[in-house]
Amino acid sequence: MAPFASLAELRKSCRDLPAADEGAAGKVARRDALLTKPPGSLGRLEDAVAWLARWQGRAPPRLDRVEVLVFAGNHGVTAQGVSAYPAEVTAQMVANFAAGGAANQLARVAGASLRVVPLALERPTADFTTAPALDEEAFLAAVATGHDAVSPECDLVCLGEMGIGNTTAAAAVAAALFGGGGARWAGRGTGIDEHGLGRKRAVIDQALARHADALGDPLAVAAALGGRELAAILGATLAARRQRIPVLLDGFVSTAAAAPLARLKADALAHALAGHVSAEAGHRMLLDELALAPLLDLGMRLGEGSGAAVAVLVLRAALACHLGMATFEEAQVSDKAP
Repeated sequence: MAPFASLAELRKSCRDLPAADEGAAGKVARRDALLTKPPGSLGRLEDAVAWLARWQGRAPPRLDRVEVLVFAGNHGVTAQGVSAYPAEVTAQMVANFAAGGAANQLARVAGASLRVVPLALERPTADFTTAPALDEEAFLAAVATGHDAVSPECDLVCLGEMGIGNTTAAAAVAAALFGGGGARWAGRGTGIDEHGLGRKRAVIDQALARHADALGDPLAVAAALGGRELAAILGATLAARRQRIPVLLDGFVSTAAAAPLARLKADALAHALAGHVSAEAGHRMLLDELALAPLLDLGMRLGEGSGAAVAVLVLRAALACHLGMATFEEAQVSDKAP
């Protein structure tokens, strides 16, 4: 049975969320204060360990089981010429992942398992310039797929995507949630030219006008303007919060997919960090809107969970310092002067 029978039931679940374990974060902070380094000298690495503890509910936290989930979907709006690649590339890339030939390498070096979840690739969403991308039933089914994909045994979940046309969907969702229209949010995605970028902006504005009645409801926005893989990321982000599992979001599309949760409840993404800020035009602005500071800024724009996978290495470095660094007493090093 699907975890949500209606948008109203999903909306209620999005607002009824467990709190963080500040006691576990406090234990991390107390150990940090004893380590052989000036207080706060590891900067965000220290914050990251406390964040892991806060959402795992244990100190020290651990990263024994990390999973990269990549959701794949197809979009009817590609008929409007918004992508440099045809829609069949989505299925071809899923096969490439299965053969180990895509961004699998980054997950492997990060010590993470990678799972690709295709969502009805043979049935693209509707072209959202003429109809809602997904009706309520299809949207809830995609949310359920993402929700059920999160394993309760995970210590950390990284959320990525693959889908030709999905930067257009992500930009439309961001515009609907935060304003500004296509001119503010549309980027070059897979590499469209200037003419294609103008067309993409116009398509987003057309979609916003077509679905004006949905703009007051973040979940209705996600259904009307998103896609199956975006809905699945929303579901996975929600499931992780409800199971107290920290999340690394990947790029622009993953962030836009999770953004409706933050519009429903201000702290809904407190368990999520931005793995990186991508080169896609709207990502930095979207992170600013959500008050998410990226761990990395490497100019990446691949998607597919790639930036989040690289960020796992930063978290592993942070945890290694927290666990392995000696205290002043253990090292017989004098602490700061009284």
